[in-house]
Amino acid sequence: MAPRRPTGAGAFPKAVATPAPNPPDPASLYAALDLGTNSCRMLIAQPKGSQFHVVDSFSKSVQLGTGLEASGRLSRASISRTVQALRICRSKLDKHSVSHMRLVATEACRRAVNARDFISLVRRETGLSLEIIQPEEEARLAVVSCAPLVSTKTEQLLVVDIGGGSTELVWIDLTAVPRAERPRAIMRLHAGFHPKDSPFPAARVVDWISVPLGVATLKEQFDDVEDDSARFALMSWFFEENLADFSPYSEVQATEGFQIIGTSGTVTTVAASHLGLRRYDRTKVDGLRMTSAQIDRVIRDYLSLGPVGRRSDPRIGRDRHALIMSGAAILQALMRIWPTDRMSVADRGLREGLLYAQMSADGVLEDGPF
Repeated sequence: MAPRRPTGAGAFPKAVATPAPNPPDPASLYAALDLGTNSCRMLIAQPKGSQFHVVDSFSKSVQLGTGLEASGRLSRASISRTVQALRICRSKLDKHSVSHMRLVATEACRRAVNARDFISLVRRETGLSLEIIQPEEEARLAVVSCAPLVSTKTEQLLVVDIGGGSTELVWIDLTAVPRAERPRAIMRLHAGFHPKDSPFPAARVVDWISVPLGVATLKEQFDDVEDDSARFALMSWFFEENLADFSPYSEVQATEGFQIIGTSGTVTTVAASHLGLRRYDRTKVDGLRMTSAQIDRVIRDYLSLGPVGRRSDPRIGRDRHALIMSGAAILQALMRIWPTDRMSVADRGLREGLLYAQMSADGVLEDGPF
């Protein structure tokens, strides 16, 4: 006869039993969705001090703007890919019972003649209401997202957001703001580039521009150029030509106290390549400062690899290889024009700006140091 098993045998002792983590209160959750020309990305987060804690995320290359340059329309295939991605986003929002959210679309939907039909289709198919935002708000939110990376020594700040369909540049004068207040002054720009009646020292937006050239649209402009190096040089020259109306473009600026912050997949990919990361690590990339020489070295390496080599390079990734050189052309033009030999790398952008703006407007962020 087999011995009887004592009651409770095999159970974890109470001292080492691991309780299931308490799910966050849905009322405290915020969501931000950014539907761009190339990617669909979403963050779900809850406030935590002066920052936020990410609860869930989603990112997928949907190539919504494929063919837009030639036809002026969003294609059926692009729409189908995007709707499938948005269904996943909807399921995540439902799973977490998120009630505070902003879901925005940018350059591809601003330019497409059938954008309104697309927005209606998305609402019917997924229940999500996308909002097409204007370039100024896109630029402003990109700036807000970078507030934690602004040095207290910075007097002149250039924030660059290289997107799929457009590139936003914002030049900000911080000389009138006390050093310790400079990151918070950038955060307060969520209310507008020219806030009125503010009791705080204000960051002054000298100028901003939205260039209708991003990694996807610039690539399409020069797809007919077969030589890899010639195509790269032409893209960089063409992007610089489109900056002629940006007022700080031709002015001589002091190098001291000048900071460029770059936010985009291009900038983070170049940073990851510089670090030799075979697996991307945000903690090593976000906030990294790269010199012009380091950036140039990575770009020269990309050119020497050629299209085939870039396709198989794990540092670049399969989703990025086709667009990395158009992004690198924009990046090289920017570093050539302005008086600095360093760029701060930001693994953050429109989604983070949307979250900060919502949380700040609701007063749920602490007014502490970043």
